[in-house]
Amino acid sequence: MVDLSAKPYSLSDEDAKWVRDTIAGMSLEEKVGQLFVNMGAERTEEYLTDVLNRYHIGAVRYNPGTAEEVWEQNYILQTKSKIPLLIAANTEAGGNGACTDGTYVGYEVKIGAAPGELGEEYAYEMGRVSGVEAAAIGCNWSFAPIVDIMRNWHNPILSNRAFSEDPDRVLALSRAYMRGIMESGIMPAAKHFPGDGLDERDQHLSNSVNSYSCEQWDQTFGKVYQGLIDDGLPSIMVGHIMQPAYQKHFNPEMSDDDLLPATLSPELITGLLRGKLGFNGLVVTDASHMVAMTGAMKRRDILPAAIAAGIDLFLFFNDPDEDFAWMMEGVKDGRISEDTLQNALERILGLKARLGLHRTPREEILTPKAEALSRIGLPENTAVAPRLAEDSITLVKHKQPEKLPISPATHRRVLVVSVSGPQNPISRAFGGGGEATHPADRVAEILRERGYEVDRHESLLDKLAEMTPEEQGEAVKNVYAGKAPIADLTDRYDLVLLISKIDGMMQPTERVMWPATKGTVDIPWYVYELPTIYVSTATPYALVDVPQVRTYINCYDDKPFTLESLVDKLEGKSEFKGISPVDAFCGLADTRI
Repeated sequence: MVDLSAKPYSLSDEDAKWVRDTIAGMSLEEKVGQLFVNMGAERTEEYLTDVLNRYHIGAVRYNPGTAEEVWEQNYILQTKSKIPLLIAANTEAGGNGACTDGTYVGYEVKIGAAPGELGEEYAYEMGRVSGVEAAAIGCNWSFAPIVDIMRNWHNPILSNRAFSEDPDRVLALSRAYMRGIMESGIMPAAKHFPGDGLDERDQHLSNSVNSYSCEQWDQTFGKVYQGLIDDGLPSIMVGHIMQPAYQKHFNPEMSDDDLLPATLSPELITGLLRGKLGFNGLVVTDASHMVAMTGAMKRRDILPAAIAAGIDLFLFFNDPDEDFAWMMEGVKDGRISEDTLQNALERILGLKARLGLHRTPREEILTPKAEALSRIGLPENTAVAPRLAEDSITLVKHKQPEKLPISPATHRRVLVVSVSGPQNPISRAFGGGGEATHPADRVAEILRERGYEVDRHESLLDKLAEMTPEEQGEAVKNVYAGKAPIADLTDRYDLVLLISKIDGMMQPTERVMWPATKGTVDIPWYVYELPTIYVSTATPYALVDVPQVRTYINCYDDKPFTLESLVDKLEGKSEFKGISPVDAFCGLADTRI
């Protein structure tokens, strides 16, 4: 039996009675349905009511949509469901995670770069803004904050999605975020237990391992989770990440062949999280389509194994009929015991009671539509992100102080060069990677507006895309015929500005993709020939591929206000205030030269 009177529920006897009486009145199908978080394929009333009636789902994490679309969807869900729903959003960077027209504040690493207590103020603001907008349109749960610790620059999934490499900083900023979002009644789910940031692989694409010893884990990831749990953290998202040291600690007979991702590991959920850390709250899996989970066993076994391990909510159907049947099968054959099912249901409904959903008339669970939409994009909220940009842009490396500031008088002729990495259009469609156009284009525009003469470099790859196959063949054969005297470069320009946008979401690596044209200006070989400044607008680790550059800047995103602030700083109109929250030099000697 779950202690519903303790943190994070703190329910009265009456509220706890509602939880247990409601469970007692459920059919077996309704109990099993409560274990699922649906994503949903449509927003139509017909589809939504069919899912509710057929599968009795306990929660939803929906696809992106406008505030109006999401409000209407959530109104249908809450008024048509037999039991109120947990409705989650991914407010990792602000209210834009709740709706596409919501307010972006900043990625975690950008907040981590704001110096000292400013970082905590911005983390709180990100939580507060997220809460205001998500709650307005009917959300009550968030898959944030991200509390991973970024200690491996090769890791392509975190990069700008982790606050820091320092566990104390991660804990402080996560606490501030949690405080901000809970002011609006949103229940945060810290992620991704037992902690990402050590492996260089993405759980979407392959296995992932947290390789720390028990002692190392306690001092880092364990410190963060214990601090948040002590503060009353209501829920945790478990990642598909192995933690061999603690798995073998709780099961000394375990061999490497027995290791499983945390979402399927009783050693990590029941032993470490619920036992050692004393977590009494709700636990949800990360998305169940990820290879790190689906590669562990047959899906028909994954579903009951997750709940049996101590998970409460299973994130996303594959095929709803199959998944529901396999979860039912796990209950009927005893792999999910009666006590385990009861405990999961008490935690799920306990969080709903903590939100007061059972005491609120269904038609009043959501803020009235007009009022809700008026809370999206409030001026005081949209003002946060530009301030954060001003306080976070980081001058990481500066070996040529005489080259800054720039001005049309001293650096009138500028060549702007774009640098990119592998592209993932699916990731980008769901918000990965920031703005749709390359930030080099916008930087070139800003410089022209400020009186510079700007050439926007067009790479051979860009040119090839516009050629016929025959023309492409000739261009490739003659690639080295394009070499020119260095004077052709130095006589034409006073400054080369390389603007990099490399985001590795859903890719096995987050590295630059150079065109095969060595000797041309795509690659900054000319750092001793011309003043050269390299700016990263995504990964904070781009310096590893351009260690020769003398001036390197991390902007952390490519929002228009960030790029305006960048140019202000290049011109000396404002100071570089950011302090890198991660090792932007990647632990290498040559990046510091």
